[in-house]
Amino acid sequence: MLTRYGREVSIAAALIGLLAIVALFAPAFFRPEHVRDKLVANAPVLVAAIGMTLVIMARQIDISIGSQYSVCGVVSALAAAEGWPLPLVICLSIGTGALMGLVNGYFVAYVKLPAIVVTLATMVIFREALRWWREGEFVRGLQDHLQWFGADQWTGQWIIVGVSSSVLLSMAIWLRSARSGRSVLAVGSNQEAARLVGIRPQRVLLAVFVLMGGLTGLAALLGAARFGDIDPNAGSGLELQVIAAVVIGGTAIAGGRGSMIGTLLGVALLGLIGPTLVFLHIQPQWEKALQGVIILAAVASESIWQVRPARKRSQIPPALPGVLPATNRSQPSP
Repeated sequence: MLTRYGREVSIAAALIGLLAIVALFAPAFFRPEHVRDKLVANAPVLVAAIGMTLVIMARQIDISIGSQYSVCGVVSALAAAEGWPLPLVICLSIGTGALMGLVNGYFVAYVKLPAIVVTLATMVIFREALRWWREGEFVRGLQDHLQWFGADQWTGQWIIVGVSSSVLLSMAIWLRSARSGRSVLAVGSNQEAARLVGIRPQRVLLAVFVLMGGLTGLAALLGAARFGDIDPNAGSGLELQVIAAVVIGGTAIAGGRGSMIGTLLGVALLGLIGPTLVFLHIQPQWEKALQGVIILAAVASESIWQVRPARKRSQIPPALPGVLPATNRSQPSP
């Protein structure tokens, strides 16, 4: 159990250690209103990171997520400013994200282009198209039914936290219990082996990109609900933050392994660095440097966890003539 969830345990320990340091030197950090603000601020990041977790589990990557977030935020804000009902605004934002994910997924799954190339191209296309469309102008005049979803600020904040928590729980259950969820891990581990057991890798890849796009649209909507004016550059840098949180949380870049609880811990750890530096009176410029150190440590620990089993396998003594190795006794003799 410890070996299987070693990354999650180590990240949880690092998170607890960070919180302990803050509690010792800056106990004001744990005021209820401040904790609530941090939960609300990181809820959209968590939803986007959940979608990225699925993509990386399938051994792919999507660096256009920041551009998708910006497009979905602007589209939903413009619809709300025109007086669209909230249910239609929600559907529009999620549908816009899913459509962009469909474009990425089609080129990756069916045209067989590398995901890094496809999403790099669409990242620039979506971002520049939005820049041409809006010319950097904020979307203003949002209707009250979008900001905090028509509720008061306190209630709206807990709606945002509740939605992100529900998405996390539902995705964790789906990955663990549903055949379609387990097929994502199977495709990420070995596409050919997955195909031989009846899984269609192309459909799985297309589905995870569409699902990630839809979750990005939902994340953009949660972000838009927090503000009265929407910045068309709101998603700038989101791709680094999300991918870093997913990798730190234990999802293997090589695919086939990961967990939603790990992604939650990764988002929490990265989300606490900036506020912690402020409360400890440390220059905020150190935030990116610390994030880089954590990312390097996470990748290095992944290599260590992968090398250990390989060393154990290499230490198995060769079989004596006429005797099957202990690890292969279930196999028939030639």
